[in-house]
Amino acid sequence: MPKAAVGRKVPQFRAQATGGRTVSSRDLKGHPYVLYFYPKDSTPGCTAEGQDFRDRYEEFRRHGIEIFGVSRDSLDSHEKFRQKQGFAFDLISDPEESLCALFDVIKEKNLYGRKHMGIERSTFLVDADGVLREEWRKVKVKGHVENVLEAARSLDV
Repeated sequence: MPKAAVGRKVPQFRAQATGGRTVSSRDLKGHPYVLYFYPKDSTPGCTAEGQDFRDRYEEFRRHGIEIFGVSRDSLDSHEKFRQKQGFAFDLISDPEESLCALFDVIKEKNLYGRKHMGIERSTFLVDADGVLREEWRKVKVKGHVENVLEAARSLDV
């Protein structure tokens, strides 16, 4: 399976999102977007990251950029999380990890001495032509959204 790589067109994908929406690379053609992958709905770090994107959402939209959060959680969990936090953007459910595999975000993690496979907090900025322009891996939440917004400004459409 091909992987997304900076400077190359993102391979085609299709995924289910909140609001009954299907998100596909084909439908996003002509629109720059951000995919931010996070481990789990309603956990402290993931909530803070989502809130940061929520608080800067209008700024991203002024630059023509869509935002999508992605995790392995169910659509039902995403809907509750989105509503509780007031997110204006959709959350993509990826329980089969196909989008996670495409962006290579499933990594071995260590939690309290126990190893498991999980989503490594990562963000990807894709331009209107579907080319991956920037990626951030092993993201630390504080200040991250500002870095993504700064890069997104360079894509002004």
